[in-house]
Amino acid sequence: MDQIIHELKNSRNILLATHANPDGDAIGSLIAMGLCLDSLNKGVTMYNESPIPAVYRFLPSVDRVVSHIEKETIFDTAIVLDCGDAERIGEAAQSICKLPVIINIDHHATNTGFGNFRLLDSTACATSEIIYRIIKALGASITKDIAVCLYTGILTDTGSFRFSNTNRAAFTICDEMVDRGVNPYHIAQRVYGTYSLGRIKLLNLALDSIEISLNGKLSLMTLTREMLNDTGTQPEDADGLINYARRIEAVKVAVLIQENPNGSRAKNNSNLYHVSLRSDGTVDVATIASAFGGGGHESASGFNIESTLTKIKSQIFNLAETL
Repeated sequence: MDQIIHELKNSRNILLATHANPDGDAIGSLIAMGLCLDSLNKGVTMYNESPIPAVYRFLPSVDRVVSHIEKETIFDTAIVLDCGDAERIGEAAQSICKLPVIINIDHHATNTGFGNFRLLDSTACATSEIIYRIIKALGASITKDIAVCLYTGILTDTGSFRFSNTNRAAFTICDEMVDRGVNPYHIAQRVYGTYSLGRIKLLNLALDSIEISLNGKLSLMTLTREMLNDTGTQPEDADGLINYARRIEAVKVAVLIQENPNGSRAKNNSNLYHVSLRSDGTVDVATIASAFGGGGHESASGFNIESTLTKIKSQIFNLAETL
């Protein structure tokens, strides 16, 4: 921590980046850290290659998150947030990792340890918890805007304090954020209370796609590019849909296979897919994801794979026999 604080205090122009297809913790920690560094008079650029999901567009300063980095901008430091490996940043990963100083801040147990400096804590409920500690160590003020971002990050990554990563810090930090002006009802309504008609239609198609393994312990949900096109939705509208498959009685592991909407199919009909894994707490899905080159938490992990949908389903259902 001390080395990272020293680096941040001595940096002038900082690039902050988090993983593509960001969730609430990724965006919340990104903006909270960015606003903190603003208050310390640092040059700050907040980057994410994907569109910000509609449910998080209420966050303060979200319009400052850019999807393109100007080549002429010179950065002395990059802070990579909530990424188990640098490649999760997306297409800009290589160029970002060439910057003089890379600070890796994350709470995933499967983090590869990239970067010059690392603050990794798998016991943290969210990356936003770690950012809270950094802000305190920097002696910066937690404004209402920062509080909203930190609260949102912790709320969403703990599944409204329902997931196994929920710890004491989740409650104590969020309690402090309420003292600093956060309205829990307002944030809950924005994150969980409002859906577009397209997302409701996508949910209907996703529920219809659910398949159950022969032993009943694994559920599989599929989202194709055709589903997105038919409902007029974007990949970020799939956020949280896997939880419907996870809540099925007797299911230990839920799987969401999501087709890359922008990829082009090869001659053998293969394509790039993102596979999300969720556990009921009795199965370590991070180990499963690692076997496919991915990672994450024991109860929530994922990986990317180039294959055919039929082959992926076969591989996934073969896993069910070991559950």
